[in-house]
Amino acid sequence: MAIKTGGGFLNEINVTPFVDVMLVLLIIFMVTAPLMTQGVEVDLPTTRTVRNLPQDSEHLVLTVRKDGRIFLDEYQVSMDELEDHLKRLVAGQKKQLFLRADKEVPYGTVVQVMGEIKAAGIDKLGIVAEEPKQDKNK
Repeated sequence: MAIKTGGGFLNEINVTPFVDVMLVLLIIFMVTAPLMTQGVEVDLPTTRTVRNLPQDSEHLVLTVRKDGRIFLDEYQVSMDELEDHLKRLVAGQKKQLFLRADKEVPYGTVVQVMGEIKAAGIDKLGIVAEEPKQDKNK
């Protein structure tokens, strides 16, 4: 190290503040990243056997809201263009597809969406539900 004590300048870069800032940003992103995968809000039906969705990026979620709007992840699609999007995004990229439907969606709408999924060539479909709330008095 060449440090002059006689009033000269220090020619080295101090990286400690840079490392401190980068570590703080890393921690912030690690905490907030799981919170950003919520997607579209729906009131899911309940069932006793529920598995959590995988947290990897190798899946897509198809959401049907109670007003009949359909979302592929966070992007709204119409029923007419749903098959094309599914062929391109799911079947073409070998991703898993999960169906989330509001519990107030008519059964006919869910069956119609499932028909579009089958027409797109997707054989494996995951259905998303919630676990029933346990009664605390038991």
